[in-house]
Amino acid sequence: MAGLTTREQLQEQFGSPPGMVLAKTIDHLDAGAMAWLAASTLMMASIAEGERLEIVLGGDMPGWARGERATLCLPSHALDAPERFSPGAGFGSVFLVPSLNEVMRVKGRVASNDGSEVHVAVEECYIHCGKALIRSDFWSASPMEAAFSSAEHLAAHCRFMGLATCDPQSRADLSPKGDPAGLMVRIEGETLRFADRPGNRRIDSFRNIIDQPNVALALLVPGAHRIAVVKGEARITDDLAERERFAVGEKVPDLVTVVDKMLVDQQESRALVRASPWPAPAAPGGLNAGKIAAGHLRLGKGVGAKLAGAIMSVPGLVEREMAKDYKKNLY
Repeated sequence: MAGLTTREQLQEQFGSPPGMVLAKTIDHLDAGAMAWLAASTLMMASIAEGERLEIVLGGDMPGWARGERATLCLPSHALDAPERFSPGAGFGSVFLVPSLNEVMRVKGRVASNDGSEVHVAVEECYIHCGKALIRSDFWSASPMEAAFSSAEHLAAHCRFMGLATCDPQSRADLSPKGDPAGLMVRIEGETLRFADRPGNRRIDSFRNIIDQPNVALALLVPGAHRIAVVKGEARITDDLAERERFAVGEKVPDLVTVVDKMLVDQQESRALVRASPWPAPAAPGGLNAGKIAAGHLRLGKGVGAKLAGAIMSVPGLVEREMAKDYKKNLY
């Protein structure tokens, strides 16, 4: 099985992330980010301490999470396992807003956990493309009472997951992944596999896996409140036979991630129960991912970011470019 084991191989495979992708990242929560938080009902978060990784869901009715410029505030009652948010731990997250396909990613460090609220010192914030939620058809699900007989049974129905990784300095990342049932993940024995699909090309997860292979995953079946949390050691392969197993039509993914030494824990997520994402309510009025992303570009540092921000401020341009990308590059 062919494997990618160095950053040089990653560079050869992907090149550098587009400048605009990096330019839209800001180091704080601006007004657009706080509006997104106020509308969000569901969060997936990674917590990293050394090489130990946890993945935790949080959620409730809109307004459960809030933020100030440099701080993200998460009430403990809305987190599935608040005790895991240890001060100093790396933090990565995605925040979902009902009926919107884009997500907001927030990274940083846990600053404090007093038992009633977790505070995160924000280091990165940006809007992430909606391809994972589109491929998973996440918001169209109906509530279901699901009792999965095994991890393999749940994986066969899984359409969305969060991938938690971290680097050797415990900087955590949470990457959303989505696909139709049967193509999201495959579990065979103590090994799990999933494909890499087109996204924002930041490749943070791949860099982390090469530097530090421990990962954690949360597997979701939209409509169900029961999830599977998987932990193991990841490696990346471009083996053609492996990739062809995840083909969609004539589109064969570039890479497949293989998770070995897999441990699985099925659990009920109270955050999903509180968030009640299905059936999905209408998207909140006045919240526009494209406008928030354009605002982040204008806040970016450097001449390139300023120029990109000015260009993308043309009314409707970001939205049109997003729609074009989703149509042409979903797989």
